[in-house]
Amino acid sequence: MGFHELLAAAAAPLLLILWALLAALILTELLKRMGVHARRRQELFERKGIRLLKEWLSPLQLAQFELEGHFEVIGSHSLKRYRIRHGRQANITELDEHGARVATLCFGPNGNLASGDIMLAQKIALEVNEPAAIEVANWSR
Repeated sequence: MGFHELLAAAAAPLLLILWALLAALILTELLKRMGVHARRRQELFERKGIRLLKEWLSPLQLAQFELEGHFEVIGSHSLKRYRIRHGRQANITELDEHGARVATLCFGPNGNLASGDIMLAQKIALEVNEPAAIEVANWSR
């Protein structure tokens, strides 16, 4: 076997290795781009939820939310004050007449929703049907 035959025999496995490396690099780049795309979609999803929430907030609630990251609602039945913080769970605080924490509540709609959508559902539930919201809530006093 001459030099050219040895070179050709060695080149075939080397070419396979190079193709495998190239495929791995391409796959890594595609997965990275998919991750970036997924993060961008999630950020858009969250921005849309916050935008919808802001459309439903009263001017006072909107000012509270933009300045402090939370807003207050009045319960439809008890007239208690609740503070809803930006979040998905355990983000509702029942307040006493001085604004001190009485309890933390956790309730919200099912599903993979944007935090703004969850906070909007919590706001509407407390302002429209507080007893039903309280009935399903988990409490921490």
